Amino acid sequence: MRVALFITCLADAMFPQVGKATVHLLERLGYDVGVPLRQTCCGQMHTNTGYADQAVPLVRQFADVFAGYDAVVAPSGSCVGSVRHQHVALAERAGDPGLRAATEAVATRTYELSEFLVDIHGSTDLGAYYPHRVTYHPTCHSLRLLHVGDRPLRLLRAVGGLELLDLPDAESCCGFGGTFALKNADVSAAMLADKMRAVVSTAATVCTAGDSSCLMHIGGGLSRHGSGVRTVHLAEILAAT
Repeated sequence: MRVALFITCLADAMFPQVGKATVHLLERLGYDVGVPLRQTCCGQMHTNTGYADQAVPLVRQFADVFAGYDAVVAPSGSCVGSVRHQHVALAERAGDPGLRAATEAVATRTYELSEFLVDIHGSTDLGAYYPHRVTYHPTCHSLRLLHVGDRPLRLLRAVGGLELLDLPDAESCCGFGGTFALKNADVSAAMLADKMRAVVSTAATVCTAGDSSCLMHIGGGLSRHGSGVRTVHLAEILAAT
């Protein structure tokens, strides 16, 4: 199976270790992984802030770049949610039947990492070893848009040496929400404070999630408050041996 890494903007620009961990993990599991260099932003930022026309060329680029792969895997529920749920709508808005067909074809083969591992690879025990106390934050897009359910938790429970601790009010948003954190800073900060209290209450040393954006938000708050809790992407834990 030819698998492509959809690196996402945040991983590409700020968290390259997440992309590297994803590739390392998939290759360890026996997949032929490609990293198309012509890939760009999926257009989610543009769409969510009202720039739908500007997002269409990015959608077209995405469909073209990833057309030849059996599966497209991304370490981000947010970006996969955009590919699955926004790209076809944008193609329809552009009045381009060819683009709509191309986006539908790619969208059906695009997976958030935990989805691919559990549903396509068909295993939860990936041979990982990570001897730390870990709590898991289910990000909003993965939880509510992709419905990944307990897939990440099943993967974490199979990691050797890992102690998985339940996060109180786990399904509550961390307050990031992209530009929401900028436009509604006070509300975002209050939501983050609730999330940080919940994380610290678990006595975990690591908070993990499937989206770098949420981990950036939570990790920044935990660091500023000297909590001693690190944020680590799910891909990095699953790639550890």
